[in-house]
Amino acid sequence: MQPTNPELEILKLLWHLEPQTARQLHDQIEPLLGWSYSSTRKTLERMGDKAFVSVASQGNKKIYFAKIDKVKTLACYAQDFAKRIFEIDGPLPIAMFADSKLINEHEIEDFEKLLKELQQAQDGNES
Repeated sequence: MQPTNPELEILKLLWHLEPQTARQLHDQIEPLLGWSYSSTRKTLERMGDKAFVSVASQGNKKIYFAKIDKVKTLACYAQDFAKRIFEIDGPLPIAMFADSKLINEHEIEDFEKLLKELQQAQDGNES
């Protein structure tokens, strides 16, 4: 199951810096999504139910950690987008992700490997 767009935005914030409280996440996401603090908290609760995030207590606050793998999640999104939107059947050129703010140079190799695996699985399903 892939995260929804708002869930992905929260995950991206956690992948950049974790742990974060619901308030910290809300303060960053509110300008982007324009929603209330209660919507952020409810989304985090649903993300916990889906095992996208884990929750721990720090004093009287809950802190959140990303539980799903960043590189795998982004590779699935990239592959899906290329196939569904651009109707690209072949492998994606890894160079197009070189300037990503989410994937660092150490992760790019894993990202490329996952893209190839997803393409092979897709090719196998179409046979």
